[in-house]
Amino acid sequence: MEQYEPDRLSPAQVAAMRRSLRNGRAALSRRSLLRAGTGGALAVGALGTLSACGIPAAKNTAGVSSEDRSAKEKEIAFSNWTEYMDVDDSGKRHPSLDAFTRRTGIKVKYTEDINDNVEFFGKIKPQLAAGQATGRDLICVTDWLAARLIRFGWVQKLDQSNLPHAFTNLSQQFRSPDWDPGRAHSYPWQGISTVIAFNRKALDGEEVKSVSDLLDNPKLKGRIGFLSEMRDSIGMTLLDMGKDPATFSDDDYDAAIARLQKAVDKGQIRRFTGNDYTSDLTKGDLAACVAWAGDVVQLKADSPDVDFVIPDSGYMTSTDNLLIPNKARHKTNAERLIDYYYEPKPAAELAAYINYVCPVDGVRAELAKIDEDAANNPLIIPDAAMAAKSHAFRSLTQKEETAYEEKFAKLTGA
Repeated sequence: MEQYEPDRLSPAQVAAMRRSLRNGRAALSRRSLLRAGTGGALAVGALGTLSACGIPAAKNTAGVSSEDRSAKEKEIAFSNWTEYMDVDDSGKRHPSLDAFTRRTGIKVKYTEDINDNVEFFGKIKPQLAAGQATGRDLICVTDWLAARLIRFGWVQKLDQSNLPHAFTNLSQQFRSPDWDPGRAHSYPWQGISTVIAFNRKALDGEEVKSVSDLLDNPKLKGRIGFLSEMRDSIGMTLLDMGKDPATFSDDDYDAAIARLQKAVDKGQIRRFTGNDYTSDLTKGDLAACVAWAGDVVQLKADSPDVDFVIPDSGYMTSTDNLLIPNKARHKTNAERLIDYYYEPKPAAELAAYINYVCPVDGVRAELAKIDEDAANNPLIIPDAAMAAKSHAFRSLTQKEETAYEEKFAKLTGA
């Protein structure tokens, strides 16, 4: 078995680099930067871009692929988000990708050209709809967009024989989303958990253990935040109401909207936020809020008053996912790269830098060699109890997506 070889860095050096990177980002995670730019995955204007994208049924190009040139051309074009890969001290090289190239001889053209799901969909839609190549062998998009691309038949089915580590090491909680049963077309890059964060000093002795505490405690009036991402805020509210985000009805959704609207009307909710809740939470302007775990990991490292809680009702989980578009020239090479990041050592190297939920089982021991705190953090490696509390928002039809986002936009004032 070929071995992963980091770029001659000791575990202590890698941990120090991770901390330096985190501080250099000013605690703005990849997910935060995304949300700051869009005000939610589908703002009303962006919704029109997707729902009225003009894709006739005849353009569904399921099964369309090109000749796989992987054997002749040792290369991959990989499009990813900013701040979503390990880097060295210079900030210019990616140690884990370099190690992959040394091992396989496959060069990775790594491009950070995904800043927003809607914007990226607009980039690749014309080529995919026409059955043309996008110039990319591997892309990373959030689950709702992955579901859309699979539904349109615009990504290739994966050859599981090229993915032995991925098939074996994928964490149970991510194995079979309703939009891609059995992970036939996708594998998670990272998981994104939505939790409740709080500033202990700002709470002034009050307890926050649930969404009900956020919405109903009058002593926290005007000091509560919810997210501008519909699936996170509505999903957490549904869970608190005893409803399953994987199976809820239109009536359940409306009830969740009404509950949040009541809190807005009485001034309980200060505002719906993108990433800017991080500074408000650190300063204590927000006593508690619905938050993304990747942010909380970073905030806790620098702000001792900041902490988090997982409600007994559960928490929301989503994923960013690796997919191979139709007409990709290097499908097998791309599958080899997916599989590489499901080996424990490369997965640990990645997790140590970006602080999101690692979807790879068996990574804890390797991560502990790099950063013991990260290895013991349930926001990065969920234990069995935490994983059991995770819930995913169900796939939406186009009609539901339009109606739900419009109602949420009215609630938030977007």
